[in-house]
Amino acid sequence: MVFLVASLPACLWAQSQKPAPSFSRILAAKSVYFDNRTGVDAVGEKALLELKKWGQFKIVQDGKQADLVFLLTCDPYKGGYVIVSGGQTGTVGENGQIHKDWLPNFGREAPVRDAYLTVIDPKTGESLWSDSHVWGGLLTGFNSAGERLVRKLEKQAKK
Repeated sequence: MVFLVASLPACLWAQSQKPAPSFSRILAAKSVYFDNRTGVDAVGEKALLELKKWGQFKIVQDGKQADLVFLLTCDPYKGGYVIVSGGQTGTVGENGQIHKDWLPNFGREAPVRDAYLTVIDPKTGESLWSDSHVWGGLLTGFNSAGERLVRKLEKQAKK
């Protein structure tokens, strides 16, 4: 019994030192494609600037060449993010059919309350990390939600 209690802190310390599998996959990536689907350029630009400041990844303009996709949206990620051969983005429906994003559909949702940043493996559509931040207002920063989410990811990945 004494051995079990004495070894418990060592086990907990060893577990806390191991990075989460998704963070190791994120940090192993060399290139990212940043996809701002908020409909507000200023939010995306600030997030992209923060991503460049981090300096962890090469930011590419072609999603087909990226190891990861950083998706900034107004809605939680529900999976199925794809980049088809021509570079067009879309989602995979429940029946497996690809639905291309031909035109953005602004005004579809209620007024924006949160911004969501999701790190996606473009080969599988798997979400490796996701979080949200309240968007807008004097206290939360008018267009800083994406920037704050990138900072949060960087901070968590360094732990």
